[in-house]
Amino acid sequence: MTNPREKSANELEGPVTEVPIDVPPRMVLVRCPHCRHVVEAELLSQNLDVCPRCGHHMRLSARQRIKITVDDDSFVEWDAELAPHDPLAFPGYREKIDEAHAKSHEREAVVCGECAIGGERCAIFVMDSGFMMGSMGSAVGEKICRCFERAAERGLPVAGFTVSGGARMQEGVTSLMQMAKISAAVRRHGERGLLYVAVLTDPTTGGVTASFAMEADICLAEPDALVAFAGPRVVEQTTHKRLPAGFQRAEFLLAHGFLDMVVERKDVPSALAYLLFLHNRDAWGDPSHEVPRCSAAFPETPRWPVPKHLQKPLPQDGVTPYDLVRRVRDTNRASVPAVAEQAFYGLVELHGDHAFGDDPAIVGGIALLGGRPVTVICTDRGRTTKERVARNFGSPEPEGYRKALRLMRQAEKFGRPVICLVDTSGAFPGMEAEERGQGAAIADDIVAMSGLAVPEVSVIMGEGGSGGAIALATADCVLMLSDAVYSVVSPEGCATILWKTARRAPEAAEALGITAPTLERLGIVDGSIDAQGLGTPEFAFRLAERLQTELEPLVQMDAKELVESRYERFRRMGRFDA
Repeated sequence: MTNPREKSANELEGPVTEVPIDVPPRMVLVRCPHCRHVVEAELLSQNLDVCPRCGHHMRLSARQRIKITVDDDSFVEWDAELAPHDPLAFPGYREKIDEAHAKSHEREAVVCGECAIGGERCAIFVMDSGFMMGSMGSAVGEKICRCFERAAERGLPVAGFTVSGGARMQEGVTSLMQMAKISAAVRRHGERGLLYVAVLTDPTTGGVTASFAMEADICLAEPDALVAFAGPRVVEQTTHKRLPAGFQRAEFLLAHGFLDMVVERKDVPSALAYLLFLHNRDAWGDPSHEVPRCSAAFPETPRWPVPKHLQKPLPQDGVTPYDLVRRVRDTNRASVPAVAEQAFYGLVELHGDHAFGDDPAIVGGIALLGGRPVTVICTDRGRTTKERVARNFGSPEPEGYRKALRLMRQAEKFGRPVICLVDTSGAFPGMEAEERGQGAAIADDIVAMSGLAVPEVSVIMGEGGSGGAIALATADCVLMLSDAVYSVVSPEGCATILWKTARRAPEAAEALGITAPTLERLGIVDGSIDAQGLGTPEFAFRLAERLQTELEPLVQMDAKELVESRYERFRRMGRFDA
């Protein structure tokens, strides 16, 4: 039996409807094209056309997609009269258009309009695989382009659902030009500071992938959706190699940094509603505006209990800097994301640098702090041994810093403060990291943070190691937990370099001046936060209150004041004799 996963985008079949002789006439059975399991059509429809056995997300028409996504009676269609033209008098094209119209009952392969999702107004376009596999011709390009233009005029965000086999060959290079045409409209819409969220569905390939599908501020995808520029069959024919299982699927793209989230169909409306809310400035200060609940905003992993001895404050007498180093490296110490999940409301994680990979040592996303959306960027050492290894024990690679940079730029576009919670011994010193430009990635973050036109607050939550830490701490305000350490080099590294032995690390820690009181006296940090109860809700509340206090004067400053004040802050650092 042929495995449907191995077929190209144009060959993948939809659900097969069967009516066996021995079943009641009203019962219609459908066979899942993935697992071949037979299920009642009514049950399948109730499950949003997702196979209840294997979870395969079957294709939906544009009208079905709109029905299950938008609020009831909120959709108003735009440009329904636009239809395809045959500019080249291509043989058989007019017949194919008529056939597609009869099959899908649509005039073109995309439906556009205005609607509400979870009470949040937006423009929407939904592509339809039932019309010539959602291929992109001139009318498709025109409808999507007008959608972005109207949205820009009305100050609306855009939610787009893509499904396409690529450019429509029957319209020649005219079809190809739609890539540039829509991309320009996306750029103009984005320059107004408006959000564009794309939901990639199966299949999204060719020119659509290489243009507006991947140009969104936030890219979501349904599970196992094929997302590719060159389809599987083309890749296999070119390389003469059989593709591995899962290649070019949504989960593959997530792992390689090109998607923010993979979201099940039932959760797409709530995810879109929450993301739209986070970018709706009129809703932030309105207490009557209900915050949409989003399943993607809750932690996927349980919070690990923090041992009692780590919740108690250290006695001050006789505690050396190296005692603090050992304390912050304790594997039982609460991870930074676990603290962030308690300190911020509705933290929704966004993945990937949209260029190479998704480094799990950097966790970032959007959350609410005192009712204000903020971008949160954390380092993560991991909880279990397996997680720690996968995260390089909290030492980011270049793609981690580039993910942080992407989130910072996104925050600047939408006017969100940036909060960085740092606990890292430093950037990962691996060969592959150097090949991918570790130093350049750190430098890019430092330069970006020095000039971001939004407020920035960084907190050294445990260990702040060298350039790997300052890449996330070139901020308007830098705080430290009372038991945290911040150093130009690890005590062991310093002792090894200067005295040829790591045994003198305690002496090096004392000499380096790595504690909060010393660094506050030197003007490096702006204050400390009592670390007692780290990992508990009480500590999270105290952290959130301090962050709001520090942000309050910063959000009152305009962009020029912020950047100038930040420059002066770092300009004052350093001691020298003239």
